[in-house]
Amino acid sequence: MERIYAPLTPNGAQTDSIKEQLSRTVDGLLASLPATEQLSADGRRGIIARYSSVLEGNFIYWMTGAYLSVGSEEARSIILDNLREEVRDCHPGMLRRFAIAAQAVPSDSDAMAVYRDLMNVRLFVGRLSGVPILLMMTFFEGFIQRFMAFLAELARLQGSVEQEYTDVHGVCDVAHTQELLRALGAEMTLNPPGPAANLLEGVDLLRTLMISIVQPAVN
Repeated sequence: MERIYAPLTPNGAQTDSIKEQLSRTVDGLLASLPATEQLSADGRRGIIARYSSVLEGNFIYWMTGAYLSVGSEEARSIILDNLREEVRDCHPGMLRRFAIAAQAVPSDSDAMAVYRDLMNVRLFVGRLSGVPILLMMTFFEGFIQRFMAFLAELARLQGSVEQEYTDVHGVCDVAHTQELLRALGAEMTLNPPGPAANLLEGVDLLRTLMISIVQPAVN
Protein backbone atom coordinates (compact mmCIF):
# COMPACT_ATOMS: atom_id res chain seq x y z
CA MET A 1 0.00 0.00 0.00
CA GLU A 2 1.19 3.50 -0.72
CA ARG A 3 2.11 5.98 1.95
CA ILE A 4 -0.94 8.23 2.36
CA TYR A 5 0.27 11.12 4.45
CA ALA A 6 2.34 14.23 3.85
CA PRO A 7 5.44 15.34 5.77
CA LEU A 8 4.71 17.06 9.07
CA THR A 9 6.22 20.31 10.31
CA PRO A 10 5.66 20.97 14.02
CA ASN A 11 3.71 24.00 15.15
CA GLY A 12 1.14 24.76 17.81
CA ALA A 13 -1.85 24.37 15.47
CA GLN A 14 -0.92 20.99 14.03
CA THR A 15 -2.53 18.54 16.44
CA ASP A 16 -5.69 18.36 14.32
CA SER A 17 -3.64 17.80 11.16
CA ILE A 18 -1.65 15.03 12.85
CA LYS A 19 -4.84 13.41 14.12
CA GLU A 20 -6.35 13.50 10.63
CA GLN A 21 -3.28 11.97 9.00
CA LEU A 22 -3.05 9.21 11.60
CA SER A 23 -6.76 8.52 11.18
CA ARG A 24 -6.33 8.15 7.41
CA THR A 25 -3.46 5.74 7.97
CA VAL A 26 -5.59 3.66 10.35
CA ASP A 27 -8.48 3.71 7.86
CA GLY A 28 -6.24 2.45 5.07
CA LEU A 29 -4.81 -0.33 7.22
CA LEU A 30 -8.24 -1.50 8.35
CA ALA A 31 -9.52 -1.44 4.77
CA SER A 32 -6.77 -3.90 3.82
CA LEU A 33 -7.94 -6.55 6.31
CA PRO A 34 -9.32 -9.76 4.80
CA ALA A 35 -12.94 -10.73 5.31
CA THR A 36 -13.03 -12.95 8.38
CA GLU A 37 -15.49 -15.41 6.87
CA GLN A 38 -13.19 -16.01 3.90
CA LEU A 39 -10.23 -17.05 6.03
CA SER A 40 -9.45 -20.68 6.75
CA ALA A 41 -9.06 -21.88 10.32
CA ASP A 42 -5.29 -21.86 9.79
CA GLY A 43 -5.46 -18.32 8.42
CA ARG A 44 -7.43 -17.13 11.45
CA ARG A 45 -5.06 -18.90 13.81
CA GLY A 46 -2.06 -17.35 12.10
CA ILE A 47 -3.26 -13.76 12.47
CA ILE A 48 -4.05 -14.21 16.16
CA ALA A 49 -0.75 -16.00 16.79
CA ARG A 50 1.41 -13.45 14.98
CA TYR A 51 -0.40 -10.58 16.70
CA SER A 52 0.14 -12.29 20.07
CA SER A 53 3.78 -12.97 19.26
CA VAL A 54 4.34 -9.26 18.68
CA LEU A 55 2.18 -7.65 21.35
CA GLU A 56 2.64 -9.89 24.37
CA GLY A 57 6.33 -9.16 24.74
CA ASN A 58 6.74 -5.80 23.04
CA PHE A 59 4.00 -3.29 23.83
CA ILE A 60 5.33 -2.49 27.31
CA TYR A 61 8.84 -2.16 25.81
CA TRP A 62 7.55 0.30 23.22
CA MET A 63 5.67 2.35 25.79
CA THR A 64 8.65 2.31 28.15
CA GLY A 65 10.77 3.62 25.28
CA ALA A 66 8.27 6.44 24.85
CA TYR A 67 8.49 7.25 28.57
CA LEU A 68 12.31 7.32 28.51
CA SER A 69 12.38 9.50 25.39
CA VAL A 70 10.11 12.38 26.40
CA GLY A 71 11.04 15.47 28.41
CA SER A 72 7.73 17.10 29.30
CA GLU A 73 6.17 16.24 32.64
CA GLU A 74 2.70 16.07 31.09
CA ALA A 75 3.82 13.48 28.52
CA ARG A 76 5.63 11.46 31.20
CA SER A 77 2.56 11.43 33.43
CA ILE A 78 0.27 10.27 30.62
CA ILE A 79 2.64 7.51 29.49
CA LEU A 80 3.21 6.37 33.06
CA ASP A 81 -0.55 6.01 33.59
CA ASN A 82 -0.71 3.84 30.46
CA LEU A 83 2.17 1.67 31.65
CA ARG A 84 0.70 1.35 35.13
CA GLU A 85 -2.56 0.05 33.65
CA GLU A 86 -0.74 -2.44 31.40
CA VAL A 87 1.19 -3.88 34.36
CA ARG A 88 -1.50 -3.63 37.06
CA ASP A 89 -4.15 -5.38 34.95
CA CYS A 90 -1.64 -7.82 33.42
CA HIS A 91 -2.53 -7.12 29.79
CA PRO A 92 0.10 -9.60 28.50
CA GLY A 93 -1.68 -12.28 30.54
CA MET A 94 -5.02 -11.27 29.03
CA LEU A 95 -3.55 -11.65 25.57
CA ARG A 96 -2.05 -15.05 26.35
CA ARG A 97 -5.42 -16.33 27.61
CA PHE A 98 -7.04 -14.96 24.46
CA ALA A 99 -4.56 -16.80 22.22
CA ILE A 100 -4.85 -20.06 24.17
CA ALA A 101 -8.66 -20.03 23.98
CA ALA A 102 -8.51 -19.42 20.22
CA GLN A 103 -6.04 -22.30 19.77
CA ALA A 104 -3.52 -19.77 18.50
CA VAL A 105 -0.53 -19.91 20.82
CA PRO A 106 2.42 -18.50 18.80
CA SER A 107 4.90 -20.97 17.34
CA ASP A 108 8.49 -20.44 16.19
CA SER A 109 7.25 -19.99 12.61
CA ASP A 110 4.78 -17.30 13.73
CA ALA A 111 7.60 -15.41 15.45
CA MET A 112 9.86 -15.72 12.41
CA ALA A 113 7.13 -14.43 10.08
CA VAL A 114 7.23 -11.03 11.82
CA TYR A 115 10.85 -11.04 13.02
CA ARG A 116 12.40 -8.59 10.56
CA ASP A 117 9.63 -6.00 10.74
CA LEU A 118 9.45 -6.31 14.53
CA MET A 119 13.21 -5.75 14.82
CA ASN A 120 12.89 -2.58 12.74
CA VAL A 121 10.34 -1.23 15.23
CA ARG A 122 12.47 -2.25 18.21
CA LEU A 123 15.55 -0.52 16.79
CA PHE A 124 13.53 2.60 16.04
CA VAL A 125 12.23 2.72 19.63
CA GLY A 126 15.80 2.23 20.87
CA ARG A 127 16.78 5.57 19.37
CA LEU A 128 14.57 7.25 22.01
CA SER A 129 13.24 10.06 19.81
CA GLY A 130 10.34 11.45 21.80
CA VAL A 131 7.97 12.98 19.27
CA PRO A 132 8.31 10.24 16.60
CA ILE A 133 7.78 7.50 19.21
CA LEU A 134 4.72 9.29 20.60
CA LEU A 135 3.34 9.56 17.07
CA MET A 136 3.90 5.84 16.56
CA MET A 137 2.17 4.91 19.81
CA THR A 138 -0.73 7.30 19.17
CA PHE A 139 -1.23 5.67 15.77
CA PHE A 140 -1.06 2.22 17.32
CA GLU A 141 -3.59 2.92 20.08
CA GLY A 142 -5.95 4.39 17.48
CA PHE A 143 -5.54 1.32 15.30
CA ILE A 144 -5.93 -1.21 18.10
CA GLN A 145 -9.22 0.19 19.37
CA ARG A 146 -10.76 -0.47 15.95
CA PHE A 147 -8.84 -3.69 15.20
CA MET A 148 -10.28 -5.40 18.27
CA ALA A 149 -13.62 -6.16 16.61
CA PHE A 150 -11.79 -7.98 13.79
CA LEU A 151 -9.60 -9.89 16.24
CA ALA A 152 -12.58 -10.85 18.41
CA GLU A 153 -14.44 -12.19 15.37
CA LEU A 154 -11.44 -14.31 14.39
CA ALA A 155 -11.41 -15.81 17.87
CA ARG A 156 -15.17 -16.42 17.80
CA LEU A 157 -14.86 -18.28 14.52
CA GLN A 158 -12.14 -20.35 16.17
CA GLY A 159 -14.70 -21.42 18.75
CA SER A 160 -13.44 -19.18 21.55
CA VAL A 161 -15.62 -17.38 24.09
CA GLU A 162 -12.64 -15.68 25.81
CA GLN A 163 -13.06 -12.01 24.89
CA GLU A 164 -11.63 -10.10 27.87
CA TYR A 165 -8.60 -8.83 25.94
CA THR A 166 -10.58 -7.53 22.98
CA ASP A 167 -13.37 -6.13 25.16
CA VAL A 168 -10.94 -4.19 27.37
CA HIS A 169 -8.82 -2.80 24.54
CA GLY A 170 -11.77 -1.89 22.37
CA VAL A 171 -12.78 0.54 25.13
CA CYS A 172 -9.66 1.70 26.98
CA ASP A 173 -7.63 2.48 23.87
CA VAL A 174 -10.11 5.21 22.88
CA ALA A 175 -9.05 7.19 25.95
CA HIS A 176 -5.41 6.18 25.48
CA THR A 177 -5.40 7.64 21.96
CA GLN A 178 -6.77 10.97 23.17
CA GLU A 179 -4.31 11.12 26.07
CA LEU A 180 -1.35 10.34 23.82
CA LEU A 181 -2.41 13.15 21.47
CA ARG A 182 -2.30 15.46 24.49
CA ALA A 183 1.13 14.11 25.42
CA LEU A 184 2.28 14.69 21.85
CA GLY A 185 1.19 18.32 21.96
CA ALA A 186 3.05 18.88 25.22
CA GLU A 187 6.21 17.25 23.93
CA MET A 188 6.18 19.15 20.62
CA THR A 189 5.84 22.40 22.55
CA LEU A 190 8.79 21.60 24.81
CA ASN A 191 11.04 19.90 22.25
CA PRO A 192 9.94 20.84 18.72
CA PRO A 193 11.67 18.62 16.14
CA GLY A 194 13.75 20.21 13.42
CA PRO A 195 12.27 20.72 9.94
CA ALA A 196 14.25 17.79 8.51
CA ALA A 197 13.00 15.28 11.10
CA ASN A 198 11.07 12.30 9.74
CA LEU A 199 8.33 12.40 12.35
CA LEU A 200 6.35 9.55 10.82
CA GLU A 201 9.15 7.02 10.52
CA GLY A 202 7.82 4.98 13.43
CA VAL A 203 4.28 5.08 12.05
CA ASP A 204 5.61 3.69 8.76
CA LEU A 205 7.51 0.90 10.51
CA LEU A 206 4.66 -0.11 12.79
CA ARG A 207 2.17 -0.04 9.93
CA THR A 208 4.46 -2.38 7.98
CA LEU A 209 4.63 -4.70 10.99
CA MET A 210 0.84 -4.82 11.24
CA ILE A 211 0.65 -5.73 7.55
CA SER A 212 3.13 -8.58 8.13
CA ILE A 213 0.83 -9.90 10.89
CA VAL A 214 -2.15 -10.07 8.54
CA GLN A 215 -0.78 -10.68 5.06
CA PRO A 216 0.53 -14.28 5.32
CA ALA A 217 -3.06 -15.37 5.88
CA VAL A 218 -4.12 -14.16 2.45
CA ASN A 219 -1.07 -15.17 0.38
